[in-house]
Amino acid sequence: MAERSNISRRGPGRPSRQDVYDRLDAAIAEVRDRLGGLPTPDQARAIWDELWVHEAHNSTAIEGNTLVLREVEQLLLEGRAVGDRQLADYLEVKGYADAARWVYGQALEPSAQGPDELLTLTEVRRVHQMATGPVWDAAPHPDATPDESPGSFRKHDIHPFPGGMRPPRFALVEPTLRDWLDQVNAIPNSDRHPMELLAQAHVGFEQVHPFLDGNGRTGRLLLNLVLARLGYAPAIIQKRERPRYLDALRAADTGNTGPLAELIARTVLDNLYRFVVPALAGPARLVPLASLETPQISRVALRNAAQRGRLRAQRGDDGQWRSSRTWVDEYIAARYTRRTETADGARPGVG
Repeated sequence: MAERSNISRRGPGRPSRQDVYDRLDAAIAEVRDRLGGLPTPDQARAIWDELWVHEAHNSTAIEGNTLVLREVEQLLLEGRAVGDRQLADYLEVKGYADAARWVYGQALEPSAQGPDELLTLTEVRRVHQMATGPVWDAAPHPDATPDESPGSFRKHDIHPFPGGMRPPRFALVEPTLRDWLDQVNAIPNSDRHPMELLAQAHVGFEQVHPFLDGNGRTGRLLLNLVLARLGYAPAIIQKRERPRYLDALRAADTGNTGPLAELIARTVLDNLYRFVVPALAGPARLVPLASLETPQISRVALRNAAQRGRLRAQRGDDGQWRSSRTWVDEYIAARYTRRTETADGARPGVG
């Protein structure tokens, strides 16, 4: 109960879950209706390269990978393994990145799935094989049998999770996963918000735990494959969000998927604001708040507004808040309007 209350607690001025959904819907509508929709990797390689690097870094870091962002950038963009890390760490990032690149292309230029399918069993196995294959070849799981190689379902039963949830016995993995796929493929026909259904699907995959290892990485890749097919940007859960993410998964194990749905929505919205919209819109570039300080509003005031969710802004992997001149102008105009309305309301004789 304490963990769940910690997840749902909101600070002063923090937008509600529904507000987050509304903002996400508005951002998606802008990308779709005004900016031509989410571009394919071939159409906008720079956008997807940024998403690709940040996803590979953060998703593997959540699992304990030690490479920092600069090392991931040099590995993926320059093909250089810099730093003094274990070989497995480089191979893990490279395998994840290869799988993510395939996911992006497959999602936006589909060739395998049927007309009514968001996801297939073949794709689930393919993503796992690509993500875990390189590191597995160098350091296979010590408990793996020959039938549990990357892309093959586990032949072991899994111990209960810390919260008590027990994955199905290995003999039930494939039929349970097929039932899960039916739920995923029914998402477009539901009246519920997609983020609620995606949270349910994401935790459902982790509960099945179909593979001996690599379920977390595979689950996040599959989440992004489905997101992109629904017209959303990928969800990149930042490594600093790991405690919140794990708490949200534990809450979802008990049936409370709201915190996980909100976390997914926030990460998709962050990526739209940070990578997609600025690149498509042109001049609306994100810059450090220090570059947006004016005599009218200080850097401290901008940071406070960003932290409270009143100024549209994003916090990068380096911990620095960034916004755009347009967003700051919108915030200043809204603040001036609020102050004027407050003053008018307090003025004697004004109804």
